[in-house]
Amino acid sequence: MRLIKGRHIPGRIAAGAFILNSGIEKSRGDEQTAAAIHGMASGTYPFLGKLTAPQFLKALSTAEIALGAALLLPIVPTIAAGTALAAFSGGLLGLYLRTPGMRQEGSLKPTQQGTAIAKDVWMLGIAGGFIVDEIVSLREQPKTLTTIMLYDAPEDDEAPAPRDPSDLPDDHRFVIVSGPQA
Repeated sequence: MRLIKGRHIPGRIAAGAFILNSGIEKSRGDEQTAAAIHGMASGTYPFLGKLTAPQFLKALSTAEIALGAALLLPIVPTIAAGTALAAFSGGLLGLYLRTPGMRQEGSLKPTQQGTAIAKDVWMLGIAGGFIVDEIVSLREQPKTLTTIMLYDAPEDDEAPAPRDPSDLPDDHRFVIVSGPQA
């Protein structure tokens, strides 16, 4: 089983490098940076108010570093990385949609202040592409038929094992067939 497809590499690198860099930069953030980011996030998502600003910034930077690394590491399956990217970018777009002043009145179009977050819609697009591609690929995989042969051969038989169950006499074979056609 291949974990990633060649066509996923550009999106994984673009999103992964961007998010990883953002997480690294946030991990170096000072108290003022933490307060600004925490204030905006907790204003939109009140449950985040339970964290202090430094705790929030540390959690956010750790999540960004982990997500960026997951996207960049080919051992992480694309469906897992894409799902995590969708959750992360969905949270950012929720911030954009729910925070006053991010959008023009009665519109989805961003204000100048909202453009910095609205542009993150590209990450949701990449995530959606990964998820749809993985689901479609699963449906397109050929159904396989597995045959397991167990047979009773004489101890002095050094001949290679037969590949076709019909090559064995009926009294010397036990065949297990599994798969959609079984």
